[in-house]
Amino acid sequence: MSECENYSDRGLLSDLEPTAEQLLNQHLAKSKEWFPHEAVPWSRGQDFTPGEEWHEDEFPINPAVRSSLFVNLLTEDNLPYYFRTIERMFGNDSAWGAWARRWTAEEGRHSIVIRDYLTVSRALDPVELERARMSQVELGQVPEPQTPQDGFAYVALQELATRIAHFNTGQRIDDPAGQEVMKKVASDENRHYIFYRDIAKAAFELDPSGMMLATERQVRTFEMPGTGINNFDKHAKAIADAGIYDLQIHHDKILQPVVVRYWDVENVSGLSDEAERARDALLKRIGRIGRAALALTNRAQRKDEAVV
Repeated sequence: MSECENYSDRGLLSDLEPTAEQLLNQHLAKSKEWFPHEAVPWSRGQDFTPGEEWHEDEFPINPAVRSSLFVNLLTEDNLPYYFRTIERMFGNDSAWGAWARRWTAEEGRHSIVIRDYLTVSRALDPVELERARMSQVELGQVPEPQTPQDGFAYVALQELATRIAHFNTGQRIDDPAGQEVMKKVASDENRHYIFYRDIAKAAFELDPSGMMLATERQVRTFEMPGTGINNFDKHAKAIADAGIYDLQIHHDKILQPVVVRYWDVENVSGLSDEAERARDALLKRIGRIGRAALALTNRAQRKDEAVV
């Protein structure tokens, strides 16, 4: 496509549909069936008396890990709105619709298994968790990419970020059952990430300018899902301070391997003048993020050394 020609949303999705079908078939071939109820240590469970007050010492855990479990679960609870967004962007027919429904079915078991584990282990206050769920779902606040190109770019980055957050959270739970729960969820998220990563790569081949503009927008405005969660900023800071998901991870594990290396944005050809400017801004931003992340890491290390 020439640099002065613009893809319509429907045109791009139509041309990418064979790739989406191929990636969906690959996803289905590699997917492994698993059952939430088999991952939950039910024998630990006991009745909750109505009005019974929950105490943190029922399941001693790092407060940052507790924050991460809280945010991760509430993010998964917003699945109805994510499905609405995905279906709006990609449509409900052909391979796109089949993918949206399969993705939703797999995502649905994440909140089931995490909540069941947290309930039987008493890792979180179930009353606070339910009230937060009600508030979060009533709000219905999720990212809403406005074009398929923006959707490909955002969801690829977001799925990888979610996989990392789930896995790192599990690694910090001093309980094999909890580690296994988060590992299963992270494994699903990784396969979802691969689908979006590869569909975005194919979109760069068809619409390099549109994808470059979208990628610059999404990197510039990127936020993890959860901005509508109660006390989100407090939880996000705790999560970052604990190294579960911070700016260094965002740069080293997401922006560099996906945007810079896999999508190879520096070498994309056929860009419009506007897209060339977007690429320049994108690469400069990634560089600034890397420098800021390193500065924050060094500052934290000096602080730790001073405490010792």
